[in-house]
Amino acid sequence: MKKLLFNHVLPYLLFGLIYLWCLTLRSKNLNEEEENHFKNLTGPYILTLWHGRIFYLFYYLRRHPDYFLLISPSEDGDLLARLASLMGYSVIRGSTYKKAVPAARSLIKVLRRNQRIIIIADGSRGPRCVAQSGSVQLAGITGVPVFAMTFGSKNKMVLNSWDRFVIPMPFTRCALNFSSPITLARKSSEQSIEEKRLELENTLNRITQVCDEH
Repeated sequence: MKKLLFNHVLPYLLFGLIYLWCLTLRSKNLNEEEENHFKNLTGPYILTLWHGRIFYLFYYLRRHPDYFLLISPSEDGDLLARLASLMGYSVIRGSTYKKAVPAARSLIKVLRRNQRIIIIADGSRGPRCVAQSGSVQLAGITGVPVFAMTFGSKNKMVLNSWDRFVIPMPFTRCALNFSSPITLARKSSEQSIEEKRLELENTLNRITQVCDEH
């Protein structure tokens, strides 16, 4: 019974709660040009964001089955996978910590099918706001661009979690921000990968700071 509730009832309750919560929010896009840039691309690309800035973007980008999310094969992952499906995303089950190579291969296959993926830049365990190299390495293997994205809100709750997870208060205003593409040549050196990883980290922190100041 507990598993039934967790896998089949709770996802619908969370879906309804998130949907109604976010319907009360007003949004302002600080960089419509770059959002239109990637949305008008006919080929594949990678979207990436900080773990603590998932909440509103998860709602904002809903109804995109061409966006694939990597979700761990754990019990908690079962709940998130179901919730993501209800939001209209496609899901790949895998982990960047356990069996990372099969997960990376699955993401590469998605990109080579001209579809898109969303990756959490600082992963599921952190450190907070420190970009991991995964999205940059995938960009180097496949030749696709990486776009950073974030949101901020005027009135918000900040959870006491490792990622300082941000939840905008109902009826407040959210600011959205998107970056210009970060590209990496195929078969780049480790030094080039590290330089682009640092560029991604700095870009995410910069556009997040701009959001928080609005």
